[in-house]
Amino acid sequence: MIRSCLLLLVLALPGVLSASSSMLLADDGAAFTVGSAERDITPEIGMEQPGDYRKSFHKTLHDPCKVRAAVFSDGKSRVALVSIDALMVRRELVLAARKRITTECGIPGEAVLIHATHSHSSGPTGMIVPGEFDNASPLIQKLAYESSSNANLDYLKTVEEAVVSAVVSADQSRAAAKCSVGSGHEDQIAFNRRFFMRNGMTYTHPGAGNPEIVEPAGPIDPQVGVVGVWNDKQQLTTCVVNYACHATTSPGGISANYVYEMEKVIRGVFGEQVIVVFLAGASGDVTQVDNLTTQERPKADQWMRMVGGSIGAEAVKVLYKSEPGVLAPIAFKSKVWSIPRRVPSQEHVQKALEIVQQSPEAVGIPVWTFAKETVLLDEAIKHHPKVEVEVQAIQIGPAVFLTDPAEFFCGLGLAIKAGSPFPLTFPVSLANGCVGYVPSPEAFGPRGGGYETRLTFYSNLEVTAGQQFVDAAVELAKSMTPGTIPARPTLPPFKGNPWAYGSVPPELD
Repeated sequence: MIRSCLLLLVLALPGVLSASSSMLLADDGAAFTVGSAERDITPEIGMEQPGDYRKSFHKTLHDPCKVRAAVFSDGKSRVALVSIDALMVRRELVLAARKRITTECGIPGEAVLIHATHSHSSGPTGMIVPGEFDNASPLIQKLAYESSSNANLDYLKTVEEAVVSAVVSADQSRAAAKCSVGSGHEDQIAFNRRFFMRNGMTYTHPGAGNPEIVEPAGPIDPQVGVVGVWNDKQQLTTCVVNYACHATTSPGGISANYVYEMEKVIRGVFGEQVIVVFLAGASGDVTQVDNLTTQERPKADQWMRMVGGSIGAEAVKVLYKSEPGVLAPIAFKSKVWSIPRRVPSQEHVQKALEIVQQSPEAVGIPVWTFAKETVLLDEAIKHHPKVEVEVQAIQIGPAVFLTDPAEFFCGLGLAIKAGSPFPLTFPVSLANGCVGYVPSPEAFGPRGGGYETRLTFYSNLEVTAGQQFVDAAVELAKSMTPGTIPARPTLPPFKGNPWAYGSVPPELD
């Protein structure tokens, strides 16, 4: 009933999406404008479904996948936030799209944040690109192309075109706007999936009700970060949401995953015109799976609604409570460097080569799969012993988005927040490239272990990578000056009288 009333209230607001002719100004008199756009990138039935180390193919369609973009300008600087319903975005695609965006609309490449939501039910953007192992032996080529998840070159081109088109369109549609910013709290639908066990090790997903569990090995981040964009008709046009949880509520078939349900909730309240840009936080070890529950897991569709709907509902609360204003300044910085890969020992590689020449069924699928990954990593290191990485800071007034290209552990994201001088700090994982899992240093220690620490072609950066990302992000944030969160004017000092109806003694008879 309450939701219906809210919906009727919003729909009753007059006006459309056209911009006001009078510009809202930042403190220095420059115009503050925002634009947004989305493009469809739904893959075709029969294309590969990424998210595993083996091949899987889409057979049905559940809901569309999209690229969503928002461009913010304070009259001096422009930044673009781009969200792709994809498992990953490769560095090569990021650099190509940025170059074209700069050419077509002048936004500097380092001002463009390109993020993959990590939907495990999306299109083929990874893990291996056809041609990547063409110079390897026939055995390695077979492992890479026939027994691994592969990107689709035509689909990658579709995604690149969509990213460029969405950003250019968003930039062209910029109009006078007010922005609200704030955060909510949702701690009931995301759980750390790693646990300290009685044997002294850490396991990933040890199983619900496992009596050997001691306690979670890491935290969650319940903060729901929200930036709302409002036009002169008090109509929400764009909503940026940041939250830390794996997009693994796959409903069966092609899907944006829980992002679809989150978008439905926000649009259900504020209207179908809203472009919802979702940027996932540090969620490398956080999923929707509760390993401590005694209840059966929800069905896939219900699970997706629970996660996406809860995040969307919290975002709606933040949008209603936060005050619109001008979020200035707009700024951007980035740091690019290279990090060495961890190198498997020759004994490890030799054993892996022996395993992959047997059938997966004979040695066990997990054993064979990780042996395959070791062989592929060994080949990759011969040509690329280091990986280029980027940490980027995108400032929108009092909020800063700090990126990493990894499935970043939640504790590392919280360390970034703790070190940042901004009142609102939103880590964004799997942005501007993909280097796989980057665990905390403790995960490699005496009590460590678990799935995310496995040495694979996908995840292989040196142990110090996580701290390097944290240090770089905090350094960038500290080099910026936070803006002010918009707020209603303060009241003058109290000089009046109390409310006459209320300033009375109790009546007993």
